[in-house]
Amino acid sequence: MGQIGFPATWITNYQSTHLTFERVEEFKYLGTTLTNQNSIAEEIKIRLRSGSACYHSVQNLLSSRSLSKNLKIKIYRTIILPVVLYGCENWPLTLREEKKLRVFENMVLRRYLGLGGTR
Repeated sequence: MGQIGFPATWITNYQSTHLTFERVEEFKYLGTTLTNQNSIAEEIKIRLRSGSACYHSVQNLLSSRSLSKNLKIKIYRTIILPVVLYGCENWPLTLREEKKLRVFENMVLRRYLGLGGTR
């Protein structure tokens, strides 16, 4: 489906009767960085870094042999995954970005479920 209206590069500012809206390259909305190119690559990198930091903060818990695999999966789904996917409803994912998210998930699951290092 094609775009309706003028290309974004033609519009510098928008002014209504009471407000003026400045055209910007990017802005934060509900914790997600949105760009004028509709690119989410930088946001994915930030989320994956945050998810990795979250994983490392609970790594001792997840590497415990006293926890069942089902409990470890529940911990992953309730603590790590929401950090990575926060605001994902607004993400226009490409196949490359979707693959990055899958690689992260597989890496985390392999590590704490003890399934080995590589595929």
